[in-house]
Amino acid sequence: MNEMAKQVDAVSTNSKLRDYLLLVKPSLSIMVVFSSVISYLLAPKVVEYDLGMILLLFAAGMLVTGSANAINQVVEKDTDALMARTANRPVAAGRMSVQEGWAFAIISGALGIFILGNYFNWLSAALALLSLFMYAFMYTPLKKVSAVAVLMGAIPGALPCLIGWAAGNDKLSTGAWVLFALQFLWQFPHFWAIAWIAHKDYAKAGFRLMPSVQGPTKYTALQTVIYSLLLVPVGVIPFLIEMSGRVSLVIVFLANLFMVWRCIQLYRKMDVSSARKVMFGSYIYLAVVLLALLADKVH
Repeated sequence: MNEMAKQVDAVSTNSKLRDYLLLVKPSLSIMVVFSSVISYLLAPKVVEYDLGMILLLFAAGMLVTGSANAINQVVEKDTDALMARTANRPVAAGRMSVQEGWAFAIISGALGIFILGNYFNWLSAALALLSLFMYAFMYTPLKKVSAVAVLMGAIPGALPCLIGWAAGNDKLSTGAWVLFALQFLWQFPHFWAIAWIAHKDYAKAGFRLMPSVQGPTKYTALQTVIYSLLLVPVGVIPFLIEMSGRVSLVIVFLANLFMVWRCIQLYRKMDVSSARKVMFGSYIYLAVVLLALLADKVH
């Protein structure tokens, strides 16, 4: 009996850990924190890479981002339950109470902000708090009101670049705003591709996230092309301000052309397959651009 009880406890513990992982959306959180860490490493004052500080920044970022995602799931538990892709989330599925979700969000958010303020600076902590507030309490409720929610969500989505830079530099300078602009513009084709793929689910939940009220239309696809084109001139700025060299300039330019081409293909074909290529291509784009800029600094 004791052995059986231990097995039940182990299953229960593993199930709870899986639910907490679902609550923080680890893949999304890691992508967000990745941009923050790279921005920190790109900051001019960071001349020696301290693994301990990098890990602290990563942990703080995961805690704050996890808090925002937890609040999102608590607030949207009813709409999450309506959509196939989100119905298994712990709060929506009833495996976790609203109170437990809020407790996790408050504790993890407070701890993450404390780590930023105590070990880095309070500017980065304030920016993290702003990002958390905008995502959880402005972007999330706006999703059912207007497509302006995407614009509102793009701001906290790009703030990790400012958080990382501030953590390493103690102040915001031109380089930080260039990284912010790149990640801000990048989010529009990225997010609209996701909304295209999940359009039926989003419509069922009452989310209004596409530029066109009709959903996946030529107008929506054209918007992804426009925003990907805007990335091209912004991608040249790091070279112009001597933040990067010729090699990364070429890599970033080619990455921008890649994004533009993927979005043009979506405009031409108007199908889910093309939208999926924009979505996955955008993940590749962001990683390539940030690592190219970092490689130039390292060398």
